[in-house]
Amino acid sequence: MSSTEFATPSTPLSPLDPDAPPKLSDFARADVKEIVDKLTTDEAISLIAGVGFWWTAAVPRLGIPSIKVSDGPNGVRGGHFFNGTPANCIPCATALGATWDPALITEIAQNLLAPETKQRAASVILAPTCNIQRSPLGGRSFESFAEDPHLSGIMAAAYVNGIQSEGIASCIKHFVGNEQEQERHGSDSIMSQRALREIYLYPFMLAQKLSRPWAFMTAYNRLNGTHCSENPSLLKQILRGEWKYDGLVMSDWFGTYSVAESINASLDLEMPGVAKWRDHEKVNRSLQAKKVTVRTIKERAAKVVQLAKKLSETNPAVIDGDGVEQWSHQNDTDSSLMRKVSAQSIVLLKNEGDVLPLDRDTLKKIAVIGPNANALVASGGGSASLRCAYVVTPYEGITSALPKDVEVVYHEGCAGYRQLPVLDKTIMTASGEAGWTATWHSHDEHDRPVEEPIKTLLLTETNIFVSNSSPAGITERWTMKLKGKLRALEKDAPWQFGLIVAGKARFYLDGELVIDNWTWQRRGEAFFMTGTEEERGVVNLKAGVEHEVYVEFMNVRGPAEGDEDESLLPGGPGVRLGAAEMLEPQVALAQAEALAKEADVAVVVVGLNGDWESEGFDRKTLALPGLTDELVSRVAKANPRTVVVCQSGSAVTMPWADEVPALLQAWYGGNENGNAIADVLFGAVNPAAKMPMTFPKRLEDVPAHGHFGNENGRVSCLEYSLPCYKAYLHIP
Repeated sequence: MSSTEFATPSTPLSPLDPDAPPKLSDFARADVKEIVDKLTTDEAISLIAGVGFWWTAAVPRLGIPSIKVSDGPNGVRGGHFFNGTPANCIPCATALGATWDPALITEIAQNLLAPETKQRAASVILAPTCNIQRSPLGGRSFESFAEDPHLSGIMAAAYVNGIQSEGIASCIKHFVGNEQEQERHGSDSIMSQRALREIYLYPFMLAQKLSRPWAFMTAYNRLNGTHCSENPSLLKQILRGEWKYDGLVMSDWFGTYSVAESINASLDLEMPGVAKWRDHEKVNRSLQAKKVTVRTIKERAAKVVQLAKKLSETNPAVIDGDGVEQWSHQNDTDSSLMRKVSAQSIVLLKNEGDVLPLDRDTLKKIAVIGPNANALVASGGGSASLRCAYVVTPYEGITSALPKDVEVVYHEGCAGYRQLPVLDKTIMTASGEAGWTATWHSHDEHDRPVEEPIKTLLLTETNIFVSNSSPAGITERWTMKLKGKLRALEKDAPWQFGLIVAGKARFYLDGELVIDNWTWQRRGEAFFMTGTEEERGVVNLKAGVEHEVYVEFMNVRGPAEGDEDESLLPGGPGVRLGAAEMLEPQVALAQAEALAKEADVAVVVVGLNGDWESEGFDRKTLALPGLTDELVSRVAKANPRTVVVCQSGSAVTMPWADEVPALLQAWYGGNENGNAIADVLFGAVNPAAKMPMTFPKRLEDVPAHGHFGNENGRVSCLEYSLPCYKAYLHIP
């Protein structure tokens, strides 16, 4: 297998109380009503809010186990963003929607995602995402299946059925109207009852009817004036009343905004347990004020107890387990399944002159060109991101599929990144091992780092979101020092480095300061809106030299204009170092054009990545990055046998579509994306997928255009008397 391999860490996690009974799966025989009756008020209060980031509370006295949850939907990350357990990454939800094959979705959920959830010592996967792709600009569009509510609901139900058939709870999300990221905690989705029922609620209703998820997650936003997590019309009247839902309802992370209102509205569980509303003091004060009753609190707690009992029945190995996350290492069965699903999600948009499939037996030279051709693009960003065990790039997949006597030439052509690419394949330790060394340092009474580290780690990533994973015993304010070397280059070249931080950081190369993102900062969107803008610096790297890299990183953010307080970050610190060789734009385009002209066929791989499509922000344009459009046009003019492969989780504009004979939409295909693309290019798989969403010629054609985003905190969903693709029938 041609791939980029990553190291495997040991990630011990133990959420269970040490005094808890040794066989917690005995709780499978518990009587829920009897247990709830025995709960003290304080015990009941503890059950209706999380513990830490990923667990529910345990009640050892009554044998109630803690439940661990893990993010999805395109993989199972486990309990850490930082140095997490390696994971399989399946194609994004839009790709799954493109298969139009519910049985295939059930298969991968059942045979890959559910077992991996167990390996992460978890019993609940926070997936699938079942929102509507109201606009392709939505930052998390790639997490949803389709713009059509029926297709979305059918695919969601297939996903849930696969997960729950293996004894894992599926938590369907985000209920409801969370179709954009801008001001998502406060935005108010205004819609008619018809639009609400026929479009936004419909996929959730289908999932409830056909699969009965064991958990629902509320959305961040308001719905017609009231936050979803405290909306009685949504939770009590519709979900529990009309749909007869009897499972657990949890909030999205930091998506609870009240005590009494959310409890009374039927929100069972606030997540996470960090900076929570439902601490004992606030809930007891609400009790004293008669805003909530003990009976209602116990009703909410009963749903947590009910889920704990069910999971003790269906997943006793995890409930009884030691809480240690595991990685079983890559196996051919998983790889084959991911490759099959990824290939069956690829849509053939155009094939004039039967350019495809390519005949590998007659090819002598193939040019693989484009900013995504050899980039590690497996998924979108945000909570869907994870530490991929490996990634097969399109270039690697194409190369491995061809006979050895076929010449493969490669050129990036133009830059397609928003943030400079990570250095995971480029950085190494002093001994030559892949990765770099991180040392954690407590601070002394003068707020200076102590020389002796409290912990030392080998990290294989240069995008580091520490989140809640700082070492036990470290001071509140701490420093991390990251040291490594760059693998020697074959030629002298100017390289641009980029540094983003949630906290503050400095980057040094060979002992010289290159980037100061410490002294003064610009606030940005990275690390769930807590990070800075990327600060950049240029260095001339020398051929044959292993340049020394050093980043000094502190978990306290630096001053910025209008925000000069140097404070700790409640969402967790992070730092990201990226770099790339500087391309002279017109020279690079000309070089790519020349390679294409000399080849039998040119494959141009373009698109987006997790920098452009991510939780936390929305796109501003449907255009491909930088000079991508010009690159495609010039290559197509140079070689009449040009095949374009587009990787994106949502729609992009393709002004060159009439200029190329062959066009594939490949989405974010997960670990096996490169092999899947090669399978389609060379005819091993017939591209039979269909579009789950519309790709408009221009942004102005999108039905939601003009009222996507907030206006004075309101999002007017006015276009949905004619939803999504149906509206295009009425464009003059």
